Amino acid sequence: MHEVAQAGAEARTPSVRLSGPDSFWLRMDHPTNLMMINGVLLFDEPLDFDRVREVLARRLAPLRRFRDRIVHSARGGPHWEPDPSFDLHRHVKRESLPAGAGEKGLRDLVSRKMSEPLDRERPLWQFHVVEIADGGSALIGRFHHCLGDGFGLMMVMLALTDAGPDDPIEPRANPFVDLLLRAETGFEAAWRRVEEIMPEGARLMSKPAQMLASAALWRKTAGSAWALARLTFRSPDSKTAFSAPRLGVDKRAAWSRAITLDEVRAVRDGLGGTVNDILLSCMAGGIRRYLLERHGEAGCKDFRATVPVNLRPMRQLAEMGNEFGLVYLSLPVGIGDPLARLAELRRRMEALKRSAEAPVTLWVMSLMGRMPAPAQRALVRLFASKATAVMTNVPGPNRTLYLAGRAVRDMLFWVPRSARLSLGVSIMSYAGHVRMGVATDAGLVPDPERIVEAFHGEFDAVRELSRTR
Repeated sequence: MHEVAQAGAEARTPSVRLSGPDSFWLRMDHPTNLMMINGVLLFDEPLDFDRVREVLARRLAPLRRFRDRIVHSARGGPHWEPDPSFDLHRHVKRESLPAGAGEKGLRDLVSRKMSEPLDRERPLWQFHVVEIADGGSALIGRFHHCLGDGFGLMMVMLALTDAGPDDPIEPRANPFVDLLLRAETGFEAAWRRVEEIMPEGARLMSKPAQMLASAALWRKTAGSAWALARLTFRSPDSKTAFSAPRLGVDKRAAWSRAITLDEVRAVRDGLGGTVNDILLSCMAGGIRRYLLERHGEAGCKDFRATVPVNLRPMRQLAEMGNEFGLVYLSLPVGIGDPLARLAELRRRMEALKRSAEAPVTLWVMSLMGRMPAPAQRALVRLFASKATAVMTNVPGPNRTLYLAGRAVRDMLFWVPRSARLSLGVSIMSYAGHVRMGVATDAGLVPDPERIVEAFHGEFDAVRELSRTR
């Protein structure tokens, strides 16, 4: 009886039009580059499938965005509307890996899921509980980018996890569930928790508010016309081994070994910059090593990566959707000396931080999301030619969390690559260490694990340099 009443209530719920940026990311979906954020939680113990499903039923299913599907109307554009036949069983699947599959087996499974589209007639998300015969388990999450950006989906992840193995499943016991269900009354408790377990994330989420309060905002606004002109008339990106006029459907996923944040901070203290500078510089060096091995010095050209910049004020912590801009970072792949490469990357990053590029690109994406589809496709082709990769950094919790009573050993994710962007690099920290996720087009780079190994070689070299300085 309760289910019938709830279904009737949902049927009477008014539809909600997608925002401009959300509509933009929905339209960006293409069979050769699905706009899905893919994430994996790793566990040393087997997950209880029924308990995982219960957690999702109690904490995720009540959130409207995760019960809504997208419908299209001729005049009003795409809208969120309750799925009249919502069934959690369609969104929570069971997978298994045989004995001996190892990490390669999990990489292959993640790669396959990265290439599989979600059902457009249903809410655009799915979880896969993976039973690993050799021990342990994994939880693969797939979310269409139109649902939310990295920070929004991080709030969802925190709503599904607990501080301890025996925490109750009831939604009110978790401050993030309370926040997502009751944004106004739940903010204070959730924000205190963010500051406690994700101080770096709290700092990044405070930046937009600081920008709005800054007396220098008018200078950024005055610079918007220059930023838009620079964005529009920027030359096409360099042609490298990661470039192609067309991409294939198949993707490949890889991830690095865990590096402690203390190790990265020690390198930073020795060489300067930020933790992000050190990791991006080492990834640029790893990509250079990969290109050198296959194409020689001539193949090692600088190329651009789009880097997301959070623009969501902290008071909008509970809101889903996309509130981020993009900046174009030219990766110094052509520089062979690690110290010179780091110095140049720092210089380029500092210049981007002073620019108005991020808010301008958010405005452009919002505008493009409201345009007729053919006009958006033409503009997407224009802007897609200006970059080759996507690189992003999401700071995660600084301590071990639990899901369905099991300790989360590690967290990984892979950023979507829009249009013809073939390379994605994702940095995520968790419980005192950091990992790099790399995603590639299988036809261009069938072996992203080689890039990961080259990254480790570069980090080891830079670590030695920092010790001698």
